[in-house]
Amino acid sequence: MEFLGLGDNKVRRTYGALWFKIAILLVLCSVKGALSDSNYLIGLGSYDITGPAADVNMMGYANMEQIASGVHFRLRARTFIVAEPQGNRVAFVNLDACMASQLVKLKVVERLKARYGDLYTEKNVAISGIHTHAGPGGYLQYVVYIVTSLGFVRQSFDVLVDGIEKSIIQAHENLGPGSIFVNKGEILDAGVNRSPSAYLNNPASERNKYKYDVDKEMTLLKFVDDQWGPVGSFNWFATHGTSMSRSNSLISGDNKGAAARFMEDWFEETGSRSAYSGEVAADGIPRRISNLFNDRHDNHHELLELAASFQSPPGKPATRTLSVARRVRGALRQADKPGFVSAFCQSNCGDVSPNVLGAFCTDTGLPCEFNHSTCGGKNELCYGRGPGYPDEFESTRIIGERQLRKAVDLFNKASEQLRGRVDYRHAYIDFSQLEVTLTKQGGGSEVVKTCPAAMGFGFAAGTTDGPGAFDFKQGDDQGNAFWRLVRNVLKTPGKEQVDCQNPKPILLDTGEMKEPYDWAPSILPIQIIRIGQLVILSVPGEFTTMAGRRLRDAVKTVLTSRSNGANVHVVIAGLTNTYSQYVTTFEEYQVQRYEGASTLYGPHTLSAYIQEFKKLATALTSGKPVAPGPQPPDLLDKQISLLTPVVMDATPRGVSFGDCSSDVPQNSTFKKGLDMVTVTFWSACPRNDLMTEGTFALVEILHGKDTWVPAYDDDDFCLRFKWSRPSKLSTRSQATMEWRIPQSATPGVYRIRHFGASKSLVGSIRHFTGSSSAFVVA
Repeated sequence: MEFLGLGDNKVRRTYGALWFKIAILLVLCSVKGALSDSNYLIGLGSYDITGPAADVNMMGYANMEQIASGVHFRLRARTFIVAEPQGNRVAFVNLDACMASQLVKLKVVERLKARYGDLYTEKNVAISGIHTHAGPGGYLQYVVYIVTSLGFVRQSFDVLVDGIEKSIIQAHENLGPGSIFVNKGEILDAGVNRSPSAYLNNPASERNKYKYDVDKEMTLLKFVDDQWGPVGSFNWFATHGTSMSRSNSLISGDNKGAAARFMEDWFEETGSRSAYSGEVAADGIPRRISNLFNDRHDNHHELLELAASFQSPPGKPATRTLSVARRVRGALRQADKPGFVSAFCQSNCGDVSPNVLGAFCTDTGLPCEFNHSTCGGKNELCYGRGPGYPDEFESTRIIGERQLRKAVDLFNKASEQLRGRVDYRHAYIDFSQLEVTLTKQGGGSEVVKTCPAAMGFGFAAGTTDGPGAFDFKQGDDQGNAFWRLVRNVLKTPGKEQVDCQNPKPILLDTGEMKEPYDWAPSILPIQIIRIGQLVILSVPGEFTTMAGRRLRDAVKTVLTSRSNGANVHVVIAGLTNTYSQYVTTFEEYQVQRYEGASTLYGPHTLSAYIQEFKKLATALTSGKPVAPGPQPPDLLDKQISLLTPVVMDATPRGVSFGDCSSDVPQNSTFKKGLDMVTVTFWSACPRNDLMTEGTFALVEILHGKDTWVPAYDDDDFCLRFKWSRPSKLSTRSQATMEWRIPQSATPGVYRIRHFGASKSLVGSIRHFTGSSSAFVVA
């Protein structure tokens, strides 16, 4: 090209500049495309909140005899944060706990404010409970909710506040560009209505709109990080956390906690290797990661010889960090990659039971009486049966697995992307004296009021998930003279309160009982969170099926009328930010079954919620603020605890903490999928160290000739840690590990270990560990 002559350098520079501009344009276009797909910053986090596994009453059934004595599997706080790059953000925390606590949230927000300023406040943080009835109690601030736990339990409270804060910090530090997808689907066999006679009191015209008398729909969010791909999922589905019974004493996340554990394991084991096949093991539980260490020995005699060389050693001192270091999931996680977080959140579960076989009389085996759920006039004999009856652990697994399978299916098929603003509204409302405007049939309106909190006689009857005692029964709208006399010793309700709560016969006038401090809440938080076309209604109680439907429909009407009919997904997050028991429809309240008797603020409670949530929704769509409302009390300094502390731990003369008191037999071989291995150690009270983010129990598999690799710990469904002492005042205790060998276990040589901490008379804490003899799994 000699005709360019002396000018070719200039031409090259011109063409070079042009190509540079084109390249920049292409880069900007690709970045713009990426940003349009990843319109949010997302971050997820998770932290251990298991709490004291001994001596503490469990929250949920209000059964004084249900005292924690071990771990079924661990409890966690799981958080997602969604933020606009230069705008609003929201944080949603799901707790493996019975419910949220007003006091817990107040203290969490205080800590977040100290760390992040005004980035996270009570307005844009939601804390929700899955409603397991197998977690330690004593962390709420109102008297009626901590009576059975002998008052406030500082350990239960602290582990929740710490764990929630750490899960939020983790989610905050994981924030990065990402996308969120939403999907919905039905689960037909994970919940039944436990108060059908109350549901039938709703208008037939309303009931005819729905195919079922409980909500069957699960709504799932799938979080996809631009760098890491899928990093988590949160879903909402209504079913009670009562697969585990009122006699269970092992800490457990019940069916929702189990589903979360199963899904996280499923993703870690299959998600990183394939396109999320959705397959789970034949026994319903994802394969454990121990399969990665497959040192297969085909010679059974060789395995026995190898096992015989590892006899149970004496217990020995250990460090606190050893329990954390040996934890299965902690050891497997890549340090630079966020772990997959899956939460199975609660919704309007008020009248929904996971005991799907129905309620039967324990004496005759016949179905319970329909209207009152009694057997020969007594409520104590009427129990719901789960799908694994009579094994509550199996029922928990099955209901958890049914939620898991649907969640995996929705996760794999999620294609609708959330787009649009992140926003929220929050207000405190005094529900003890709220005026509510109702529309009259035929036109016009009337003003009614809510009432100070009160519980009816039907409350004491309990439910088919956990019956009460004495001669109470559900559906009692009269009460009786004897229990009125007992009630009046505490507080006699006045005529205004009796009339306001009618037809509820008042058993406990909790809203007007103030000694030694408030027995029940009056000021409640309500909150709406919006992420694109998803709207979360944070409610501080248990809405029944129809109550939840009415609330969702009312809010959706406001939202769609102001957004030109745009598609909006509205979900209820139950038991969120605090707890105020149940919310029924006006019609269900008239029947006074357990849920109606536990609707604290009178027959117009639901109407009050609908009125106030419509105000929030209107403010949300119009971009206007709402009045914050009256601040709820902080009663931390008034709390009373009657739970005795651990004085000291001891062992028999010549025995060390961690010694095996009952070992596996010599030359033992156990069959996977069939056998259970049981080992007992001399131990100490688990309250000495909660082993947060660690483990009390561990199953190890031999890798090579002398390397023990963690295979299962006390966060696995198949391994149970049971703690016992011969008497309440005894300083001696033992820990029994039960490993039900799953079908998916890798054949090989195994041993079981125990980690604990003892307390001396002068108060010093010493950690220890012990090991069983080795055995063969074939």
